[in-house]
Amino acid sequence: MSSDLVIVYHRQPYEEVLVDGEVQLKENSSPNGIVPTLKSFFGRVEKASWVAWKYADDPSNPDFDRVIEIDDSYGKYSVSRLPLTKEQVESFYHISSKEAFWPILHGFKERYNYDPVDWPTFRQVNWAFAEAAAAEVSDDGVVWIHDYNLWLVPGYLRQLKPNVKIAFFHHTPFPNPDMFNVLPWREEIIKSLLQADAVGFHISRYSNNFKAVARSLTSARTTEEEPTPESMSPRGMALSERNTVRTIRHHDHDIIVDTSPVGVDTNYIASVVADPEVQAKVKEIRAEIGEDMQVIVSIARTDYTKGNVEQLEAYERLLTARPDLLGKVRLMHVSVGANRNMMAYEEVQQRIEELSGRINGTFGSFEWQPVSLISTAIPFRDLIAYYRAADVAWITPLADGLNLVANEFCMAREDLGGALVLSEFAGTAVLLKGAVPVNPYSHASMDRGIQQALDMSAEEKRSRMERLRESVHEFDINAWVASQTNLFDRLRSLPSKESSA
Repeated sequence: MSSDLVIVYHRQPYEEVLVDGEVQLKENSSPNGIVPTLKSFFGRVEKASWVAWKYADDPSNPDFDRVIEIDDSYGKYSVSRLPLTKEQVESFYHISSKEAFWPILHGFKERYNYDPVDWPTFRQVNWAFAEAAAAEVSDDGVVWIHDYNLWLVPGYLRQLKPNVKIAFFHHTPFPNPDMFNVLPWREEIIKSLLQADAVGFHISRYSNNFKAVARSLTSARTTEEEPTPESMSPRGMALSERNTVRTIRHHDHDIIVDTSPVGVDTNYIASVVADPEVQAKVKEIRAEIGEDMQVIVSIARTDYTKGNVEQLEAYERLLTARPDLLGKVRLMHVSVGANRNMMAYEEVQQRIEELSGRINGTFGSFEWQPVSLISTAIPFRDLIAYYRAADVAWITPLADGLNLVANEFCMAREDLGGALVLSEFAGTAVLLKGAVPVNPYSHASMDRGIQQALDMSAEEKRSRMERLRESVHEFDINAWVASQTNLFDRLRSLPSKESSA
């Protein structure tokens, strides 16, 4: 039976765990995250499928079933597992996507690496994803493709299934033409995306950048534009946009440009915060640290886009400028390695470790270490406890598609305590009202921001946190699910290519 909705994402919709020597498929341990969120759409259609890749030594004869049926708490659905060799995954994902696309998407031309890209392999893998999706979807169903490593799938899928409705969602920033057009494959990528019926982004800046890139490379033109909702366009912010594109036309094809930020599961986080074990963990953390110690939490992957190094340098300047804070503040800096096999990330990790050691060596004592560096992932429930115990959350990426750590922190603060220092270049900065905004490229801005948060009165924290939590609720995961469900309804109502010909 063909599917009404096919989700195409590189990750499988479950965890593979080894039990007594056998691989078992296990539901994701936490309902918070992109995979559980996407799976929640399965209950809204009669038949659904998921397409992802899975390692295979011999793709022509994999040692697993290509298509399996899953029945879990999200319902019954099919999973089409695309067999790829480790060499193919390394080429299309770790090299093409991470060394060529990732730096350009985030505005780092100097880190762009064209030389090792094997474009034929990238095409081959994207074609395989398109074939798998085409095999699963009904003739008038919806295929929902996620993220930049699958940029060519819409164009290939349109060749295979002319009448299918195609939606694409970007979970990263999307750059302006001056940046995007550094890519030698720019025209092929954009023409593929213009074969979709809808292309989605978190915030208006990315939607408008997509429009500008499309207009720079093709005859695409804007057919609908509206004022950006006030809740998404704070005046004077780095990523604000006064107007937002809604529809563009390429030849005789209209493309919906959908602006809808993914949010956090506010109900789930509230349940974690209310858990007696988590509340006991909060008390344990505060007792260990001491009531007079101010705690700053910073959570990020080890990546040059996340501003880990720049933040530690700012912390070093803080301790130099404010000797009154010595012994009275601690930075819990969580920097989880993204891929230690990639030289760019290895260099960042080394620099983080050097700076942390230098700060502790210069300012620390037997009784007090100013930096607690953690390089392994922290379980979500423990993370919520640290958010709840902290005085400040310091989230300062140089560029970030959204950054839901800030939203998680705010939802953990049902006590209305804690201050949020947030980079203007995190997509969520245009959504969260009440944060202390900082420019991570400016020493003065970073220094002022963290000092303002540390010196903030309880009354001001309460006022700001009330506004922050209102914003998080407005843009929570339920709002995103509702907006995407409405989008799919719009797509299904569109005439087919045959009837409109």
